[in-house]
Amino acid sequence: MSVLNRSTLTKGIVILAVAVIVVLFFAFDLQQHFTLENLKSQQTALSEFYADNTLLTLGIYVSVYVVMAALSLPGAAVMTMAGGALLGLWVGTAAALISSTLGATLAFVIARFVLGDYVQRRFSERLKKINEGVRRDGAFYLFTLRLVPVFPFFVINIAMALTPIRTRTFFLVSLIGMLPGGMVYVNAGRQLSQITSAGDILSPGLIGAFVLLGVFPWIAKVLITIINRRRALAGFRRPRRCDYNMVVVGAGSAGLVTAYIAATVRARVALIEKERMGGDCLNTGCVPSKALIRSAKMLHHARRAEDFGFRSATIDFDFAGVMQRVHKIIGKIAPHDSVERYTGLGVDCIQGEARVISPWEVQVNGKTLTTRTIVIATGAGPFVPPIEGLAGVDYLTSDSVWDLTELPDRLVVLGGGPIGCELSQAFARLGSDVTQVEMGPQLMGREDTEVASFVRQTLETDGVTVLTGHTATAVKTDGNEHTLICMHNGRETPVPFDRILVAVGRQANTRGFGLEDIGVAINDNSTLKTDETLRTTVPTIYGAGDAVGPYQFTHVASHQAWHASVNALFGRFKSFKVDYRVIPWTTYTDPEVARVGINETDAAARNIEHEVTRYSLDELDRAITDSADHGFVKVLTKPGSDKILGVTIVGAHAGELIAEFILAMKHNLGLNKILGTIHVYPTLAEANRFAAGEWKKARKPERVLSLVERFLRWQR
Repeated sequence: MSVLNRSTLTKGIVILAVAVIVVLFFAFDLQQHFTLENLKSQQTALSEFYADNTLLTLGIYVSVYVVMAALSLPGAAVMTMAGGALLGLWVGTAAALISSTLGATLAFVIARFVLGDYVQRRFSERLKKINEGVRRDGAFYLFTLRLVPVFPFFVINIAMALTPIRTRTFFLVSLIGMLPGGMVYVNAGRQLSQITSAGDILSPGLIGAFVLLGVFPWIAKVLITIINRRRALAGFRRPRRCDYNMVVVGAGSAGLVTAYIAATVRARVALIEKERMGGDCLNTGCVPSKALIRSAKMLHHARRAEDFGFRSATIDFDFAGVMQRVHKIIGKIAPHDSVERYTGLGVDCIQGEARVISPWEVQVNGKTLTTRTIVIATGAGPFVPPIEGLAGVDYLTSDSVWDLTELPDRLVVLGGGPIGCELSQAFARLGSDVTQVEMGPQLMGREDTEVASFVRQTLETDGVTVLTGHTATAVKTDGNEHTLICMHNGRETPVPFDRILVAVGRQANTRGFGLEDIGVAINDNSTLKTDETLRTTVPTIYGAGDAVGPYQFTHVASHQAWHASVNALFGRFKSFKVDYRVIPWTTYTDPEVARVGINETDAAARNIEHEVTRYSLDELDRAITDSADHGFVKVLTKPGSDKILGVTIVGAHAGELIAEFILAMKHNLGLNKILGTIHVYPTLAEANRFAAGEWKKARKPERVLSLVERFLRWQR
């Protein structure tokens, strides 16, 4: 018998045993013995039995109570009062508390064994946030629930069993949390002769006392927060008055949006940038790369002239002119992020290198600015791996490649992620002999294998030599000849080049300007350690953008900026947790690759049950008319439901097409809603509706259709 079958059999036996005991309990009307009236009538006899058989009585009491609590049988309150009536306040409290805790823990263990794995597997995505909260604050929440008698304890036992809280933690917190309520019931049992109903125990005054007990942990949490805040700020002198409500360090996407929001609500804001306004996105990232990709695409279309009915087409160009256009595009967008614009919004823009010297002070250009809050939005820079000999060549990065004025004859692109793929294709289309080197087994490691294969085939069609599974170990130089040495399956592979572009990732810029000196914690990957409100370990300092992660996208930086700005200014009244549930992104190869939610690779890694629907773009009329009939729409849904778990689109304008699915996932709209929405014909957006149609077609009610067919045949 397999391990899986044995586990299923054991669970079945446990469920059957519990069911039998519960059925017998009610079948023999045993609940009549666990009522307030029966306890009062038997009080004298039970007290005499206890006096003659102390240990036996304790053993019976604990055993019965444990079973009742474990199986959630009615009568726990009466059993607690019986402890007071028979055993006295202290012994009764101890016996009732230990019994109820053991019973609750047994119920917890049974529920976890029977249901825990199934629930976590079935609802893993939905429970992700809950699991994180339980791991962080589970003991606190359980303590609160145990103190407030409004919540049935058997519900708490089962609910907590389905979370990652440890059994030991559950036992200890339950033991402590049930103590106040247990003492109240045990004490009531001592006064049994004066009690006529359970209502006498839970009087309005006593309920009020319980509510106060329930509020206590929340008050304690606030006090702990205040204590931690004071501890983090200890040793620093807080200014009596501040120059600013907020100082933002870094004027990239996150910093600009943070300053914009703060200025909009009339806060006094200073924005410090040591280089260029607009940060990476404007100057070295999104804007120049998309401008270069567009120029390269024009050449590609000219080479495809026959696909559009032309005999031939040629484009006369020089690379310097293409790069001049790139910088012209940057200059055209730059006013949106300019000093002039933000000064007009009321932001004090300061060019200089900032240094944070206290939780309320930032030095720049020899001047100290005082502020109530600080937001770190310093972005990230290219990560350059420690490859032997690399420092001896004039290597390029995604920051410096835009300074090129001559097209490299032989270009090596190190890295198979989105940046590496985009630039490999663009330079190959412009005429470089490009070799792309990736140490992993596929390009774009976060994507499904079929997506990575599609992108690789496209790059190779454009002339890129793709080397996956190749680890760069050294750069060798002999005169003017440079060679990258790679290891592949234990053998050296030499790759000659004229220029090498390093595109293996980006690292957060968080070190070297004072944060470590004042106690701001920094993660091993150099990102700031922040909570769900983007507050760092120093409570007056927040972070946003690539300096925080975990997603290095401009749109995520803007999303974080709202939270950082609002929480920094108004967090003492109301804080907002940053929401990463629906994060889309696009890789701007041609065709594009757009993603939102999970893909098949994610689902397999996280053991998420799913169904896959696929629609090929070679069936879409508009794609055919545009000679862009390649790619697909792939949708993952919850089994038996039209709920969208994730979408991957590979095709022309995929970054635009994905927006409909982003909206649907954000607002819990399923594929039926997309299918029922009119889309303009002929458009690429129809692919989304057709994908929904494929999902519906695969689930058509064959039995109902068979009956309809018979009816229509009869009607004829």
